[in-house]
Amino acid sequence: MSKKLEGIIPILATPFYDDGSIDVEGQKRVVDHLLEQGAHGLSAFGNAGEGYALRGDERRTLLEAIVKHVNGRVPVVVGIGTTGTDVAVSLCKESEDLGADALMVLPPFYLKPDGDGVVFFYKEISDAVGIPIMVQDAPLLSQVPMPPALLARLAEVPNVTCAKVEAPPTAPKISCVAEAVRDLVLLGGLNGQFMIEEIQRGARGCMPAADMTSFYVQIWDLLAAGDVSSAWDCFTRILPLVRFELQPGLGVSAVKHNLVSRGVIESARVRHPTRALDTEGLKELAVLRDRVWASSS
Repeated sequence: MSKKLEGIIPILATPFYDDGSIDVEGQKRVVDHLLEQGAHGLSAFGNAGEGYALRGDERRTLLEAIVKHVNGRVPVVVGIGTTGTDVAVSLCKESEDLGADALMVLPPFYLKPDGDGVVFFYKEISDAVGIPIMVQDAPLLSQVPMPPALLARLAEVPNVTCAKVEAPPTAPKISCVAEAVRDLVLLGGLNGQFMIEEIQRGARGCMPAADMTSFYVQIWDLLAAGDVSSAWDCFTRILPLVRFELQPGLGVSAVKHNLVSRGVIESARVRHPTRALDTEGLKELAVLRDRVWASSS
């Protein structure tokens, strides 16, 4: 694949109508919005996109629409979060057939295999597909530890070219993995809360939520230009909202409300077990949102 998996690759929010059905036209508007904001790639069905709450037919419908609408402008990364090896292989093959440029794959998290089992899991996927695989190192979610030595082993699996490091503290982990595996592309997550430190330590990008892409792109560009002070100024402006969105179970709701406020999607509906913000939470979010966008005007 000629497209690089680097820069700002936001996780697409999955819009629903108020009745809970998928909003395909809204999904296209999210794509347009993020590309207009300067996203270097897009990721579908990540945790911030409620991939865990979608049926198989909905995933297929949405991915077909996303790939067609993106039309090759940036790479499309598809998140895979199933815990059975055979099912994961099948979903990865299907995603490739539907036009995915890369796969972001969680390790098995139900029975939690040892290191050999994790390597076997990714090798089975690699043997079945011909596109890059990004290992999602997210122990807060999966409870599967992936130390640098294991990521080094995974880097030897054909098609495993990237790792999204979400194991706190993420910045030291980036340094350790970069030292152990020099040819593995590392990206950050967790809504970019340590984006600057991660990039300074060797990360090649960040995969945040879908509502503040222009700010993350600005930080990326400033760091690339060597203007670290201005990058920190920009990050400091958005930090209260970044922090708010990291609340377990509530971040997706906040992101959707922000996208509704900007006219990108019609409804902030989420699917259980994702939680919706309560009345006080919506007031708190509005204050933070107003501060962020007022500072950019």
